[in-house]
Amino acid sequence: MAKKVTRGPGRRYTATQKQHILETAEKEGLTGEQVRKRFGVSTLTFYRWRGPVRGRRRPQAPPADRVALHDGTLREQLRAGIREALPRLIQEEVAGVLEELLGGRK
Repeated sequence: MAKKVTRGPGRRYTATQKQHILETAEKEGLTGEQVRKRFGVSTLTFYRWRGPVRGRRRPQAPPADRVALHDGTLREQLRAGIREALPRLIQEEVAGVLEELLGGRK
């Protein structure tokens, strides 16, 4: 029979307890180690609760080139350039492949 694997003491925290710990940690600027010592929550558990961000970040405005891309201007310029260059590129690639296959025969 397979043995059941357990991880650590397996303490469960209520949503209220988690919220209190997270709010206290944020307000007092506690590190994961300080939270572990004060509340008995493992450092890993604390960081999982807190989420993937390191501290709170303010949303930033997109860079100017992204704005141009979103307004359609840059996108249309790119499309026009591709439409112009693509036939020539295809013709050159086909000519190169034919050259390899036929070995210069015409």
